[in-house]
Amino acid sequence: MHASVLAGLTLAAVLATAAPQGPPPPLPPGQLGDGVITFPMQLDDHGALYGSLTEPTDPRPNAPVALFLVGSGPTDHNGDNPMGVKGSPYRRLIEALGGQGVITLSVDKRGMFRSAGAAADGNRVTVEDLAADAHAWIADLKWRTGAKCIWLIGHSEGVLVALITAQDPKDICGVVSISGPGRRLSDVIRQQLKDNPANAPLLPDALAALDALEAGKDVDSTNFHPALQPLFNPKVQPFLKVMFRYDPAALAHAYKGPLLILQGTTDLQISLDDARRLEAAHPGATLVTLPGVNHVLRTAPLDRAANMASYGDENAPLAPGVAEPIAAFMKAHKPR
Repeated sequence: MHASVLAGLTLAAVLATAAPQGPPPPLPPGQLGDGVITFPMQLDDHGALYGSLTEPTDPRPNAPVALFLVGSGPTDHNGDNPMGVKGSPYRRLIEALGGQGVITLSVDKRGMFRSAGAAADGNRVTVEDLAADAHAWIADLKWRTGAKCIWLIGHSEGVLVALITAQDPKDICGVVSISGPGRRLSDVIRQQLKDNPANAPLLPDALAALDALEAGKDVDSTNFHPALQPLFNPKVQPFLKVMFRYDPAALAHAYKGPLLILQGTTDLQISLDDARRLEAAHPGATLVTLPGVNHVLRTAPLDRAANMASYGDENAPLAPGVAEPIAAFMKAHKPR
């Protein structure tokens, strides 16, 4: 999660949706390339959410099936973000997982991109609503694939959504955390702001605003520096107030299923300390460190300028060693 990227959070309320009944309809032809099938999931009369299902290059019976939950802000199902992330890092990871025999569905959040029509006001949505969406996708994926259960893979803020979803573990095989926060997101943002020396003049207003939002109070950001206006936009404050209630470590402790934690050593946004907090909270969790891997799953140095430059590199490949431990973990925890 990147502090400047939080501004675009436009998610949405989800109505309770019954599990699909009967045989699934035929999937439409692939729209994004060989082995990728795009389809909608209708929720009552409130529009459709869209996902893209990537099939393994070598399909096998009883292959693991995963739901990929994307990170913060206006991040699409491929991992691209108009605020600076290019080159589809999620798609590259999901294709690599397909090479390891994993079926993965990556979705556009309600109110965004292909799912934009599913929300009258995307700013009214919370992480709790995204977790409800995830449960609906789990039911739909089980119906379409015949899988016994569905894996949750979350990246950054998507890890928080995955852990909230997993508090009701029905039909969930396990959780994979990639660059997931181990602290409240408000604490992560505080640290991100403090770690950048250029933010020093902004800290008094920013830290006071975070304190207020944690307390459930509105923040008047009218006179804030322009750099802070997107982060504390009144339209996203309801979302932030709900998000700040959740402690990922407490959620990990309460969840009793398999948990894999992946953390890059050159991630400037989420630290190894966050990963270790999650590991310590969940007895039996597996922590895998990814040397030289940054927040967007690319090989990058710790140097801030060079690290951040990799975000916008459209040709940057997936860092080696990210997909393999995920697939191995899923196969080692195959449902019986």
